[in-house]
Amino acid sequence: MNDLKELTSMEMVDTFILENDLAMLYISMPNCSVCHGLLPQVQHLMVHYPKIKLAQLNIENVPQIAGRFSIFTAPVLLIFLDGREYIREARIVHLQLLDEKIKKLYDNVTQ
Repeated sequence: MNDLKELTSMEMVDTFILENDLAMLYISMPNCSVCHGLLPQVQHLMVHYPKIKLAQLNIENVPQIAGRFSIFTAPVLLIFLDGREYIREARIVHLQLLDEKIKKLYDNVTQ
């Protein structure tokens, strides 16, 4: 399974995005049932995309993330390619549609 890294500062977020060509941030809030229910499903989906590195952060621990990436709700999934945001999904995430978007990006990058 794709390892899930826990990020606890903006410096860690910046480093994670810069060090990984394909990076996904899973941004959540405590006491968010959607956040907690969606994470295992996203982790399962990411098994099919081993080159995408996955990290999670709690918006309460890193509140600056909201301003930096214009986040108004949770959960938010951000996928970066070479440091640039390519995919954004928030709150109600349709996993099949997310999978299609990721597959398209992944296939273009890994070929």
